[in-house]
Amino acid sequence: MKLKNAFILMAFVALCFACATNPFTGKKTMALVPNSQLFPTAFAQYDQFLTENKVVTGTKDAEMITRVGQRIAVAAERWLNANGYEGYLEDYKWEYNLVDDKTVNAWCMPGGKIVFYTGILPIAKNEAGVAAIMGHEVAHALANHGQQRMSAAYIQAGVALAGNVAIKDEQDRNAFNQYYGVGSQVGAMLPFSRAHETEADKIGIYLMAIAGYNPDEASLLWERMKANSGGSSTPEILSTHPSNDSRIANLKALAPKAKEEAAKFGVTTFRE
Repeated sequence: MKLKNAFILMAFVALCFACATNPFTGKKTMALVPNSQLFPTAFAQYDQFLTENKVVTGTKDAEMITRVGQRIAVAAERWLNANGYEGYLEDYKWEYNLVDDKTVNAWCMPGGKIVFYTGILPIAKNEAGVAAIMGHEVAHALANHGQQRMSAAYIQAGVALAGNVAIKDEQDRNAFNQYYGVGSQVGAMLPFSRAHETEADKIGIYLMAIAGYNPDEASLLWERMKANSGGSSTPEILSTHPSNDSRIANLKALAPKAKEEAAKFGVTTFRE
């Protein structure tokens, strides 16, 4: 098997396993690991994480995280129900926790398990900023991005293994390993991840608007994120995320559309 054939095999395998549907785009997605397996594992990992970290409770910030999370979850259910996906969230076990940690981060595991670090709150600045972050992180879970990344990683590893087994000539095999490693990462995995981030930005800004938060805040949040990074960033082609400038421009363009989407649900005024 030559190098070209190995890449053809990778594409064929990916197409064979594109068997789930993203409710927000209608596109087929890879789902080698079903949510029936993924969710219990994620829930167990989340519980373990909470035992190993300092969870903040009973403060205004902790209450805000829960309040915003609940509003985003309700917005997601309203959108899904209105678009023919009733029951989509029945296996979700929403949970919202604030963790005392200076890391500038937040995340949502498959199935709706959410953590905000205290270090991101100054950049969020206000409740609408928290909603922008929350909407984005929840969007990753709703669109099954974790499931897709796991599936893509399995395919990437499987094709690498198949190539090494099938290619008998040592020189060809070395060339395959050299070019496949870099090519699959820069040409497939990183663009795949950046596409997820852009998709989560779009879904997230819609959710925050439907939840009653001003979507104009999303681009302002990323302006603050950019300032916090000192303006430095990895070149976009080598990054898992779009550049800050790309995200800011995209979110500014999406804000009016998010308001139009929110209006379909009777939401015309927004919290800051």
